[in-house]
This record gives sequence, structure tokens and C-alpha cells, in this order.
Amino acid sequence: MGVLKDRFKEKADLANVEIKSIVKEHGTKKIGEVTLAQIYQGMRGITGLVTETSLLDAQEGIRFRGYTIPELQEKLPKAPGGGEPLPEGLFHLMLLGELPTDEDAHHISNVWQRRSHVPTHVFKAIDALPLTTHPMTMYVVGVMAMQTESNFAKEYAKGINKKDYWSVVYDDTMDLIARLPRIAAYIYRRKYKNKEYIEPNGLLDWAGNLAHMMGFEDESFKELMRLYMTIHADHEGGNVSAHTTHLVGSALSDPYLSYAAGMNGLAGPLHGLANQEVIKWIFEMQEKLDTDLPAKEQIAQYVKDTLEGGKVVPGYGHAVLRKTDPRFTAQMEFGKKHMPEDKLCRTVWNIYEVVPPILQSLGKIKNPWPNVDAHSGALLVHYGLVEYEFYTVLFAVSRALGVLSSLCWDRALGFALERPKSVTTEAVKNWIDGKGEIWE
Repeated sequence: MGVLKDRFKEKADLANVEIKSIVKEHGTKKIGEVTLAQIYQGMRGITGLVTETSLLDAQEGIRFRGYTIPELQEKLPKAPGGGEPLPEGLFHLMLLGELPTDEDAHHISNVWQRRSHVPTHVFKAIDALPLTTHPMTMYVVGVMAMQTESNFAKEYAKGINKKDYWSVVYDDTMDLIARLPRIAAYIYRRKYKNKEYIEPNGLLDWAGNLAHMMGFEDESFKELMRLYMTIHADHEGGNVSAHTTHLVGSALSDPYLSYAAGMNGLAGPLHGLANQEVIKWIFEMQEKLDTDLPAKEQIAQYVKDTLEGGKVVPGYGHAVLRKTDPRFTAQMEFGKKHMPEDKLCRTVWNIYEVVPPILQSLGKIKNPWPNVDAHSGALLVHYGLVEYEFYTVLFAVSRALGVLSSLCWDRALGFALERPKSVTTEAVKNWIDGKGEIWE
């Protein structure tokens, strides 16, 4: 089946035995209680999913299979001469729960290169859209057009045994991840670079090749893409894109359909589109203040004006985190290493000093600290990637690593169709008045 696939099957078989034992022995135990506020307010804090690939810690930030962002930067394999982790290594870690060797990461690079061919009809589907179409719409259309290649869909139609679902989901996962950089780069060159396309370079790693096909040959930009693709890859299972991919996959929709659904969620302003909103807000501030390097006092007043106008400061706050997002820190360190005098980055760093105290003074903000979106746009702008509508596409390419490795585990562990119970407000009122149970 292939080295990686064989090893995944071994891991999944062991996990299945362990989980069945846990459910048999502890299946009736209750894990927390649900309040009416949680039911009405986005199910915040309700534990209802199992995601093997990562876990979000309120203090430490995201942990991939137990490893923090700084640990991944230290321990994951890197490109020759590079200093940032290869996304291939993170995928290996999420899939198998083991730190990869350089050889492991190189093997995945080679596999993805071999699987990276995108059928012609996918490009034609994208080309049918007006150039004014948002890049995320083009991206999802491309993924949906590629669904014709789904191994899972073809084998399910033939009557595949459910014990083998994981195998064809794995194959779809590897094909899809391999092809996404080509689709993303095609959209970028089509929309912003006069349809002047660049062929892939078979000697480059996955993220480096994405940079190349987009037209960025600076080695430090390739390093940025490796870092970007690593830190945006996963964020446990409750966020919109991960949960949606899991939910749609639980209906046995193939990985193409499931991933496309998740990316429609990522395109929302309260999720992946936030990185676009951050850079837009900074540009508007610079324009209003008529300076490309506003002073901290100017930033403070602009922040207060933003809040008094009933708006939020984009890039600040997080549903779970209670400290500065380590992904923000990783990007800030990258900026200080590669572009210490960049005015836009310096503005981001000044905002970082100004905003948290202002938000803390309001007394209502649980997390006044920056999240991953607060910095990513500034780094991209430095290299000339100023088309901020495209930023969420980069996020989407990265997020494929997490949601699709999780989907492999969903099918390997035989997770059931997700079908939570819902109630009406009338039923809630009757329950409050003592007229029956809410779940009846």
C-alpha cells in the first residue's frame, strides 16, 4: 500500500482496539454539563468531538500531537539550508503521532509530487468564473471540479466494505493535498498576474513549490510559506472548517466534498477571512492617519475610535486562548529575523503593544491578545503579495493538512454519522416551567 499508508493502518488498528475498550468500560460516564446559554450561544465549551491530530490549550496554544509551535520549529525536518519546518513533517506527525525523520518528510514530498497532476477540466471550471470572483470561491469550485477523481466515491459506488473506507479516504487525501498548491497558484496567477502561469518545479518541496508557482523565488518567502503552512494546518476539531469537514465526512461524503464544505466555512469573516480583515483595517488606519508608520499614540486613538464605532479590532481575541497566540509569536520572530525595518511589520508590533491594555481596560474581554491573523498579512505584503483577498486561499491550502489527516482517522476509527439533538425555544420554555424534559 505504501510505507506511510501501511504505518497509518498499524496505528489505526491499535487505536481502534483502545477506543473500543474505553467506550466499553467508561461509555456511560458523563463529561461535563450543557447549559442553555451554551445551546443558544454557539455551543461554546461543549465537549462533543474527538480529533486526534491536535489539541488547543488555553495557555500553551495549539499542540500538534502534544508538541507546541516552538517545539515543532525545533524538531520537524527542514528544507536543505532552511530554518523553518516542512509541512510534510507536520502531516506525518498528525497522521502517525510520531516525529518524522528527514527521510520521512522527503518521502512525503516525493509522493505528493507524483500525485500532483490536476485534470484539465478543473482549470476550465475555474476559468468559467469571472475574474471578479473572490479567490476562495474559485478555490472551492476547483476542489469541487476535482471531485471527479475521488477514489472513495468510485469504490463506494462499487460496494466497498466499510472496513476499507479508510484506505480510499487516505488515497483521496494524498491526491487532494498534492494538487492544492497547483490550484491555488493557478488562481493567483489568473486573477492577479494576467493569466501568466508558472509550471511546477518537481525538485521543490510542497510549500516551496507553491511559492514558485505563484511567482515568488525569494528563498525567505519559501521559508515563510513553510512556516505559514505549518502553523495554520490544524486547530483541534471545534473550529468551523475542521468541524464542517468532519461533519460532512461523517455522512460518507468523499474527502473532496467534505474539504470543500469546510473551506466554505473557512471563507467566513469570523474564521479564515479574518486575516484579510486585519490587513484591510491596518491599511485603512494608515490612510486615515496619512502615515505608513503611525505612532503608538495615534494607533491607540484609532483603536478607541474603532471600538466606539461598535466595531472590533480584527486579529485580537480568541474563543479559547488566554494568552498571545504562539502562531503570532512565530510570525513576529520570522519578521524580526527577515524584515526588522519593515514599516508594516513594525506597525503590527506597535499595535501588539497598544491594543491589549486598551481591551483589558474594558473589563469584558477574556482574551485581549493577538491571534494568528494579526500578523500574517504584514509578512506577505513585505514580499509583494499585497492581494489580501487571496490570503484565505493560503490558509485553506494549509488547513487541508489537518482536516484531511483527521478525516483519515475518522474513517479508520469508524466514527458514526454526526447527528446532535436540537430543540425548539417552545420546548425550552416548557422544560423551564416543569412540563417535561427538554430532550423528549
